Amino acid sequence: MEHVDTLVIGAGVVGLASARALARAGREVVILEAEGRFGSGISSRNSEVIHAGLYYPPGSLKARLCLEGRDALYAYCARQGIAHRRCGKLVVAATDAQAARLDAIEANAEACGVAGLQRLDRAAMLALEPALAGASALLSPDTGIIDSHALMLSLLGDAERDGASLALQAPVESLHATADGIIVRVGGADAMTLVASRVVNAAGLGAGALAQRTEGLAPAHAPTLRYAKGSYFVLQGRAPFSRLIYPIPEAAGLGVHLTLDLGGQARFGPDVEWVEAPEYAVDPARAAGFADAIRAYWPALPDGALQPGYAGVRPKLHGPDAPAADFRIDGEAEHGVGGLVNLFGIESPGLTACLAIGREVAARLA
Repeated sequence: MEHVDTLVIGAGVVGLASARALARAGREVVILEAEGRFGSGISSRNSEVIHAGLYYPPGSLKARLCLEGRDALYAYCARQGIAHRRCGKLVVAATDAQAARLDAIEANAEACGVAGLQRLDRAAMLALEPALAGASALLSPDTGIIDSHALMLSLLGDAERDGASLALQAPVESLHATADGIIVRVGGADAMTLVASRVVNAAGLGAGALAQRTEGLAPAHAPTLRYAKGSYFVLQGRAPFSRLIYPIPEAAGLGVHLTLDLGGQARFGPDVEWVEAPEYAVDPARAAGFADAIRAYWPALPDGALQPGYAGVRPKLHGPDAPAADFRIDGEAEHGVGGLVNLFGIESPGLTACLAIGREVAARLA
């Protein structure tokens, strides 16, 4: 069997950032991707938002890696010429009764180390975004948007310049931890068996299932992921907003919010629909529910202006009736298998945090 130093399984933004960090550290890295192109899963089906870090529990991995990753990502984009914009966002309290929720969000964000937030009364909110409805808002100036495909292309280029290689249509069927390394069985047209000294399971939606197919890993360390589908609708015509608009968060998500792409096109979502398996069809009938949610902060949404866009699926470590779970980056200290790092539940803010996650993975394999 051929021996490789380090395998990264999954060529989404987190896998590519991990491969980049490991290659920069001098590892010989091979990236295995089950699909025919990189970044075709979670990484290409999201809001493309650079999050400021408002909502995560202080001291959590999500909180720390979001803030570290946000600052690193803005610097990286500027250095690499990756299209992005620090446009800011408004979290809107629809009524005076919701103002206490804004107080809680602001206090939580500040406890996480987020700076620069501004509370806006109705007049100040309307001065920034005249089309908004609501009683008050919280301005997050460090929220932004990014071209996620350009980011992934840059991360892959960096990794390849440091000697990494990418193999497409190379689905990993199973892992077997032994004293001499981790045996990796790869399917596809060019099926093979490899032995790796280090393996990073960054398989996104499939990370839990792959852990369950890892011989030598205790079942307690191989969680069953839950799938939360989120649909997006796009707006026909131009929205009258220059910033991202978020309602007060809801269970399992941040509510049907308005984001902008770098061309100014508005899209709304995601909502939350728990599904048994990943699927990406957008039901046009969901537009009515979207419209009701949007009109809470934009009453002038024209009738019939929403068109089905796309859908993404978030890998959740919790179900619909449980509190949100933190990222899991499980290395030998957690599961006892040398050379293996499993990444579970890497949903939002995974895009924002990707560079920090990559550094974390490299540190755990140092």
